[in-house]
Amino acid sequence: MAEAKESNHFPGDTESQISDSRSKKGGFITLFFIIGTVSGVMLSGFGWLANIIVYLVEEFNIESINASQISNVVHGTMNMLPILGAFIADSYVGDFAVAAISSFISSLGIILLTLTAKISSLKPPPCENGSSLCQGPSKLQLGILYISIAMASAASTALIYVQDSISWGLGFGICAAANFVALAIFLAGYKFYRYDKPKGSPFTAMVRVLVAAVRKSGVKVSSKSEDYYHDEHDGTDYKVMPATPKRSFRFLNRAALKTEGDISSDGSIARPWKLCSLQQVEDLKTVIRLFPIWSTGIFLATPFTTQSSITVIQALAMDRHLGSNFKLPAASIVVVILISASFFVALFDRFLFPAWQRLSGRPLTPLQRIGIGHVVNVLSMVISALVEAKRLKIAHAHHLDQAQHSAIVPMTVWWLFPQLVVVGIGDALHFPGHVGLYYQEFPVSLRSTATAMVSIVIGIAFYVSTALVDLIRNSTGWLPENINNGRLDNLYWILVVTGSLNFIYFLVCAKLYKYQNMEKEVDTVSNSDM
Repeated sequence: MAEAKESNHFPGDTESQISDSRSKKGGFITLFFIIGTVSGVMLSGFGWLANIIVYLVEEFNIESINASQISNVVHGTMNMLPILGAFIADSYVGDFAVAAISSFISSLGIILLTLTAKISSLKPPPCENGSSLCQGPSKLQLGILYISIAMASAASTALIYVQDSISWGLGFGICAAANFVALAIFLAGYKFYRYDKPKGSPFTAMVRVLVAAVRKSGVKVSSKSEDYYHDEHDGTDYKVMPATPKRSFRFLNRAALKTEGDISSDGSIARPWKLCSLQQVEDLKTVIRLFPIWSTGIFLATPFTTQSSITVIQALAMDRHLGSNFKLPAASIVVVILISASFFVALFDRFLFPAWQRLSGRPLTPLQRIGIGHVVNVLSMVISALVEAKRLKIAHAHHLDQAQHSAIVPMTVWWLFPQLVVVGIGDALHFPGHVGLYYQEFPVSLRSTATAMVSIVIGIAFYVSTALVDLIRNSTGWLPENINNGRLDNLYWILVVTGSLNFIYFLVCAKLYKYQNMEKEVDTVSNSDM
């Protein structure tokens, strides 16, 4: 990225010429390229990912629970990979290179996934009608499938319908075309973008503080301001920084202590893995203070991540007809969560929260929003357990629990909608609450990572969900191939218990936490900026 930027200038260029050249970059024109790129990427990404469980079950003859586990791993990886991409972009090659390379790899992955749908030798033969025996995929077929999914991971209900009802190959082909169009649009705007040199990742700075503190574990902590390194050239506001480090987590203060050989003749750090600025030390302390609350988000998101895949399996075993001619694609049922969350975010921010502030005289704090989200999340799992218990009762009454594979239960898929709506309400509370908390409490140097913290939580939650389902499947008989003969309702009740315990843990963490920017937070919320 740096090379692309520097190649536009010549040694004889003056600072004003370079500034004029730079001022011509960016601006409103880049908006069209970004919108086109994001639209294509979203269309292609959601188009194949949302329906991956159904594809694995119906085309690769993979057991439904195994398909949901694969989906969880893919979702978890897709939430974690952007963090890795951001680290590489910030530290080494820049944003443009990472975006272009990842889009190209994703396109190749979707093409390979399309080939698995179109070429019969790349997937197992279909099950015979009425037969309970289905041939599973070979190791080679699974290998190609997993490679294509992994590459495609570096929305649309219409695409899901095309895949389900017309052709998997056509549906995935549209995804591949959309991805290539997005890549072409992105590259077409190359000469209009502004390119910044990589300045390093804030996560790297945190690791440096830990390493430096360990390496100086034998150095005595000082109370004198001049013994600590204050970097006055990193663009942060040092008017709010204390002259000496705070007493909390004193062990980390050693990372900012100046010792012989730490500083170059020009005043810069000579050994970055042995000396850090006082600002960097205090930034890490802020993250550590927030860590307990951040950790509660993992088991807060785990029920959502579990439900997003299990609900698709339930929908496959329910009546999905809407009228006499249309059959709702099973994977599109999860869209209800997104619609619900979008609607209630607007409702809360524009009506309910301002009304609460007028009545009480104070706005809801981010921790209060998160706490309410915890309660709503547990309520959604209770509804899910009750609905699944009713579905199993109907399945047993029709003797659908005796087959090897799940049969369609004469129960409309509309029964799944209430629990998904409630999940969306919870998401509209706790996810914005977490982002608001991190954005408010993080120092300026880490504020851009607020959304990343939530993404990490969701990624970990998908992995935890996978481990939880594996544990239950291996230790109980609740999750067989025929879910009509299982006890998915017990899985939901376990999520109710874990969610309740996690809520208690959250209350303890919230009680012990002290806002660092409470005055700023109240002013921000009262102006409806959050």
